[in-house]
Amino acid sequence: MVIPSIIGFGFSEKSIKGGVDYSCVADLWHKLMISLDYQKYGLQGGDLGAGISIRLAQQHPKNIIGLHLNYISDSYQPDLTEDIINETQQYKAYLKNWNEKEAAYALIQSTKPLSLAYGLNDSPIGLCAWIIEKFNAWSDNNGNIENSFTKDELLANVSLYWFTQTIHSSIRIYHETSLKPLVFKENDFVHLPVGFANFPKEIPVPPRKYIEKGFNIVHWTEMPKGGHFAAFEEPELLSADVIAFFKKIIGI
Repeated sequence: MVIPSIIGFGFSEKSIKGGVDYSCVADLWHKLMISLDYQKYGLQGGDLGAGISIRLAQQHPKNIIGLHLNYISDSYQPDLTEDIINETQQYKAYLKNWNEKEAAYALIQSTKPLSLAYGLNDSPIGLCAWIIEKFNAWSDNNGNIENSFTKDELLANVSLYWFTQTIHSSIRIYHETSLKPLVFKENDFVHLPVGFANFPKEIPVPPRKYIEKGFNIVHWTEMPKGGHFAAFEEPELLSADVIAFFKKIIGI
């Protein structure tokens, strides 16, 4: 397994230049894999990693054997040659309602990341509140965040941003990707095999029929529990589904 860090996050250097969007990171990750002599490889992504993995599959399809996702950004819009009216309307209504209640963070990170970053980079309690509120709201915790994560796990996550002072460079990718959303044109369809793990407490995910307008879905799993931070919250469920998907597509 190769698990790269996204530019501007804790394990990487701070990003000081613009243009670090999904496509940019995807090309860098591809160069990394080729430099490690992996001419063929599979992808797995959730959250921002899903967007990067999708772009990587589109930009370097000859090198990718399969793509496994557990999230798709709400900026995703397929090239709808024939619309799925009911599913699309229901999803967009749900997304609108969710955005009104939960998406203020994304709007400010997409439009004014630097203004926000000054405050977060100067206040550990502000940074902690900004990050942990999302772990609480987006996990399958039955009203108690410690049902999903320990205090040490949460503080370790916040500390990565605090000690490396990477909150600005990490949230600025929201601005960069907002300039190039996942709007598919006619030739953007992902033809290689795609698997999807659908966790019940995930933030808004398009219906399967809508996803299939942009992806060759060959494997779909309705997960029994878990939320947005699946790799952190339910690593055994996610890893088992990733293994099952790749076994299926390579014929094991």
